[in-house]
Amino acid sequence: MMIMQAQKAPSLSSSKKKNIETAIDSLRYMGDVGETDINLLKEILPHCTAEQLMHIENSSKGRDLSSVTDTLWKKFYEQQFGEESINLVLNEMKQQGVLVFKWKQVYEDKMRAREAAQQKSLELLKKRYAEERAKKQSRQIKLYDEKIPAARSNCCKRGFSAAGGSTSTTSKGGKLMKKTRTEFLNSHELRARQVMMKKTCMY
Repeated sequence: MMIMQAQKAPSLSSSKKKNIETAIDSLRYMGDVGETDINLLKEILPHCTAEQLMHIENSSKGRDLSSVTDTLWKKFYEQQFGEESINLVLNEMKQQGVLVFKWKQVYEDKMRAREAAQQKSLELLKKRYAEERAKKQSRQIKLYDEKIPAARSNCCKRGFSAAGGSTSTTSKGGKLMKKTRTEFLNSHELRARQVMMKKTCMY
């Protein structure tokens, strides 16, 4: 005879744990948690990144989650800016007489200040790069302007030199012709012809 053993129904804690694990696995899709039990949120939200937690809180309109998330934002702040920065915030709040504040707001303000400082540094870097580039271009233009007159001067010198060479060649040619003519006039043949012409005129 077979004895049927009844299966135990899953306990509430097991079901709850499974729901929490499912929610943790789906954090990147989670948004408004306005109707979610606060005790479940205490188990789920610590697994969020800063971006995920910011999205969940901003999506949960009409519900203050700071009772769960305030310690989480303090942790994110310390991770980003260090323990010393935490102490500076606490001292500043104490000096200003602020007894209650939200770390989410402090975190957001600090991140905006950091982004503004980074943007300012980036703009300053771009400005310096543009100035250096302008200086480099100015130097190149100046060198170019200095080379143009020098090139023109060299061109003119070569022109004058060529012209002088031509005159010199012409002068040399003239001297050669004059020398040839002189040699011809002083030649024996020319003198013989002149004598013959004189005798002919006498008769």
